[in-house]
Amino acid sequence: MNLIYNKIFLEHDTGIHPESAKRFDYLKNLKDTKVENGEKYLELVHPKKYIEMVKEASRNSMSLDPDTVTCPKTYDVACYAVGASVQASENGDFALVRPPGHHATADRAMGFCIFNNIAIAAQKLVNKGKKVFILDFDCHYGNGTAEIFYDSDKVLYMSVHQFPFYPGSGFVDEIGSGDGKGFNIPIPVPAGAGDDVYLQAVRLFIPVIREQFKPDVVGVSAGFDACHGDSVGGLNYSLHAYYETGKLLREHFKHVFAVLEGGYDPRWLAKGVMNFQRGANGEEPEFDGDDITNSAQHVKREFNSNLERLMANLKPYWKF
Repeated sequence: MNLIYNKIFLEHDTGIHPESAKRFDYLKNLKDTKVENGEKYLELVHPKKYIEMVKEASRNSMSLDPDTVTCPKTYDVACYAVGASVQASENGDFALVRPPGHHATADRAMGFCIFNNIAIAAQKLVNKGKKVFILDFDCHYGNGTAEIFYDSDKVLYMSVHQFPFYPGSGFVDEIGSGDGKGFNIPIPVPAGAGDDVYLQAVRLFIPVIREQFKPDVVGVSAGFDACHGDSVGGLNYSLHAYYETGKLLREHFKHVFAVLEGGYDPRWLAKGVMNFQRGANGEEPEFDGDDITNSAQHVKREFNSNLERLMANLKPYWKF
């Protein structure tokens, strides 16, 4: 898994905003990768009317929602983010892009997200006859990705996220609809949760997904705002959690790619990226001095109660 990065992603100028070019302050020394403009892929997920609206808003530096701002270069940068994400999906790489994507629905920008990078990459794979598993470990539930594939049995979306928290959805009864019933797996974790709770969740579900869903490709919505060093979220993961995630995916699946979502402390974002990449590549962690974190007893009790309810809801569709 190589890192796909290009300085074009610094040109989405958001001013004083959590999702700014400063996020990449510790990644700027990466060598530029040639990235594709992904404009031609947008309509795989987004209707033309929405695409034109984003283009016009960017031309005039208008906000797309209270959290999601634009500048004259935003549309082009967002198209390159889509292109880099598609490249990552084809080559098993990690696209370090901004703006992020997992909150963007088919026709609505929100939560700093404009086009849904990973959903577009996944839909392109589905159109080629592939089944895709998306793991989202961002602190926030990727409501946009969930909504886009909510009635599909070709994409299994699993999110481990803080709840209750923005965007307000992602509880245990939101498991899909129609053909997609059982293919949306929201795993809510309480504020203060550490590595133990998070790794319990992914270690439980990933073998089940491998054996029963049998995905052709695995995409990762890799957000690092659940790290204890990030002030945006309320979770308490260490760098060990990201390394173990990469390692676990490597052990269970052949074709894994990743797309950057959140992560708003530049130092911890860079460290999380490096540790996840090292785990996915079967290498020793870049940063191994970060203490493994454990959750308080009341957090574990709430998590286990939610997990039991989720598994009961999913029992008709998967064997645990």
